[in-house]
Amino acid sequence: MDSLKGIQKRFLRGLAHALKPVVFVGQKGFTPSLVDAIDDALVHHELVKVKFVDFKEKEKKLALVEKIEQSVTCEMVGLVGHIATFFRQQSDPEKRKINLPKHADG
Repeated sequence: MDSLKGIQKRFLRGLAHALKPVVFVGQKGFTPSLVDAIDDALVHHELVKVKFVDFKEKEKKLALVEKIEQSVTCEMVGLVGHIATFFRQQSDPEKRKINLPKHADG
């Protein structure tokens, strides 16, 4: 997956604004079941919010975000408070729900 450009991340954050978190990270943190849950959510939705319930320190959240990005092959498009937003484009063009803008003029 190509790295997202600034305009694309801004576009995705706008779409994510109305979404509710679908995956919650509890006290166990990074587990295989967490990876499976995020991967499954990305397959179905492409854009998902993940809420960090027990991780309040920003450094710990950023470390978890990095692990998630590597394990699930996705990209974080935003981190606000205790909620991170991840995106992975559907590999099948027929099933894509989100069309990313190519240029600044959209």
